Amino acid sequence: MSDLLRKPFGTRGKVHEITPASAGWRYVGFSLFRLRAGDSAAEANGDREAILVMVEGRAEVSGGGVNFGTVGERMDVFEKSPPHSVYVPAGAAWEAVAETDCALAVCAAPASPGTDRPARRIGPEGIETIQRGKGANTRHINNIAMEDNPVAERLLVTEVFTPQGHWSSYPSHRHDEDDYPRITYLEETYYHRLNPSDGFGVQRVYTDDGMLDETMAVSDGDVVLVPRGHHPCGAPYGFEMYYLNVMAGPLRKWRFVPAPEVRWIMERDA
Repeated sequence: MSDLLRKPFGTRGKVHEITPASAGWRYVGFSLFRLRAGDSAAEANGDREAILVMVEGRAEVSGGGVNFGTVGERMDVFEKSPPHSVYVPAGAAWEAVAETDCALAVCAAPASPGTDRPARRIGPEGIETIQRGKGANTRHINNIAMEDNPVAERLLVTEVFTPQGHWSSYPSHRHDEDDYPRITYLEETYYHRLNPSDGFGVQRVYTDDGMLDETMAVSDGDVVLVPRGHHPCGAPYGFEMYYLNVMAGPLRKWRFVPAPEVRWIMERDA
């Protein structure tokens, strides 16, 4: 199995834990908790900021000295409604107590304690589900915390719904150089879900020189690491694909370069 493909290591509690050390990079951390009603999860951020995304279910969430009450509304991620999320700054801690069965994602990146970014809710107000792409490249996006939202120091977080038979993160593109404004260096994780859940999707991660070229079949609940290179996804006919993206790097801006073989598609569809 590819080192870039991470399977959940359990069915209850923390089922994913990706750190910079385990991923072999510098910035992005990602964890996923599967909680049953009454279960709790809690962590101290240390020198990392976090965005808690309630993928499914409801929980009482507190963080950074603030009790946010019930967070979450959608019971099934494929309802496609904008998610409820919470930002917790570096140097603070958070806790979640599940009110229903839920899936809670913890997106993390290095940040400076003591900044003027307080703990706060993110959405669902102000998050509009937008359509991107054309034809079989059409997908639907909930931008949770992209660069137009200054909530975080480094984190960029978004979720994408790809209809059956469609492609996503396509035309293929990369963001693996620190050369702003042409391109920015951003590590990235993809947390995948499939509908029906016994289906599969496909994700390829490849570089222009072919030194990295891996194509993975992803199952419901898998995580794919994108350390560099292009990273398109495909959803076979009969299966919807969802993914939650976490990106972070030295600069909180998303600038990318298309793969040479698909540049004409991007220029045509612009």
